[in-house]
Amino acid sequence: MSVRDRLKGLTPEDERVLRLVGGHMGALASKDLKARCADGLDHCSETWAARKRDLTVRSSSRWAGSVTKATHDQWALSRRGQGAYLDSLDAGIRTISHRLSLPIGEKGGRRQPGGYRSKHEWFHKTRRLHVLEERRAAVAADRDNGVVHVVRGGRKLLNTRHNLDAADLTEARWRERWESARWFLSADGESGKRFGNETIRVAPDGEVSIKLPAALADLANAKHGRYVLAARVAFAHRGAEWADRIEANRAVAYRIHLDVERGRWYLDASWTRPVVKTAPLATARAAGMVGVDTNADHFACWQLDVHGNPVGEPRRFFYDLTGTATHRDAQVRHAVSRLLHWAKRCGVRAIGLENLDFTAETTREKHGRRKRFRQLISGIPTGRLRARLVSMAAELDLVIVAVDPAYTSQWGTQHWRKPLATPRRRTTRHDSAAVAIGRRALGHPIRRRTAPPHDDRSDRRGHRTVQAPSGTRGREETRHPATDRAHDARSRTGTTRTRATSRASNTVRDARSDQTWVQDPLLLT
Repeated sequence: MSVRDRLKGLTPEDERVLRLVGGHMGALASKDLKARCADGLDHCSETWAARKRDLTVRSSSRWAGSVTKATHDQWALSRRGQGAYLDSLDAGIRTISHRLSLPIGEKGGRRQPGGYRSKHEWFHKTRRLHVLEERRAAVAADRDNGVVHVVRGGRKLLNTRHNLDAADLTEARWRERWESARWFLSADGESGKRFGNETIRVAPDGEVSIKLPAALADLANAKHGRYVLAARVAFAHRGAEWADRIEANRAVAYRIHLDVERGRWYLDASWTRPVVKTAPLATARAAGMVGVDTNADHFACWQLDVHGNPVGEPRRFFYDLTGTATHRDAQVRHAVSRLLHWAKRCGVRAIGLENLDFTAETTREKHGRRKRFRQLISGIPTGRLRARLVSMAAELDLVIVAVDPAYTSQWGTQHWRKPLATPRRRTTRHDSAAVAIGRRALGHPIRRRTAPPHDDRSDRRGHRTVQAPSGTRGREETRHPATDRAHDARSRTGTTRTRATSRASNTVRDARSDQTWVQDPLLLT
């Protein structure tokens, strides 16, 4: 959980102290990251303790702990990125090798691409294969040796230095961004300490104070080597939850950073929520389900009851994933928030979602020249959606049910698009896919009817509906016709027709029972 507030009313002295502290701790963090990368796979508790002791002399023990933890997290993130890059290279190599083994011009199937279209393309792909194999060998050697390539401040910003004209930046402006990105003004929380943090402390009245490093202790304006800022913070979002934590002296981590473009200082407060508890699947399905179809620019949703029947009207929640990373993250967060609040109003306890993963689908070798299609599937926020949705759903006491995405769009369009269309409602393939996802999350088949039984059965190819539960008698039969004569006969006699005494032309004789057969009223045909 993370909340943010602006540091308003900072004096020039406050800004000077923040810049000095950030620059000093940023230099220490850079040296520590360099030492950690040099250790590679030989890292152990002794090397970590030695690095922390060196940092403690020039800062403090808590500052040193925050720096080393951030260093370990950054190194681990680089290792995960290295593994993902290897998987991408392997997918490209497999695809090229497969297409090179096919004759030129051979068409592919639904799941495998075909051969290349010309000798010219075939030749260039052989060169491309050698390039990928050499690149993979270099990355695999780095991974085996524990070598990672990390840039504090971001590799994108570093490369911008060589393209200042294209980025519309001056060298001084770029230098300001580069230095602010490499500052280190973060402090981990510690339960049991005053207000949950000893390094960057925020009091209930909004007072912000910083424990200065040993090299800058002469800048303190309060006791015990602390510097109190003139600004006051008041978290508008989840401020009550933050106040409860600091009053109970529970751990809260803080980060101070500068937005160079706006010239504003911000303070982020974050803490860890309790572990998300899983609910039994039967409990999650008890009140129905909301099926969600994830697309490149919107969520298509439809509410389903416990029997798998759509309820109400479909809903769509749009988002725009163009622009900066901050804008994209805000768009996903806003769309997920609207989706969860709508699901809460519907009264359901669970949301059905596809377990999508396009890691192997986004390589250019997979779909050849279909660049727009690769951009489309790359734009679907699968990883960010899962992380956001699980954490935000836990706040509203909702459960996420992940299902297999196979054939949800195809079968949803085939079996649900036309039946759900009305003169005033045009059902799209995304809406029908949401119904298919919700039915699969509820444990129901997507297809509305199963195949007819074989000729050797007594019912002789009678249609079987899949709407009724498995314990319902006569579930493999067709619905009995509700004609005017049938209603009149029922009203005159006061009883229903039994199988042993009389049988309509489309019913099946059952000699094993003479009980009354009643059709399930919740079936949808």
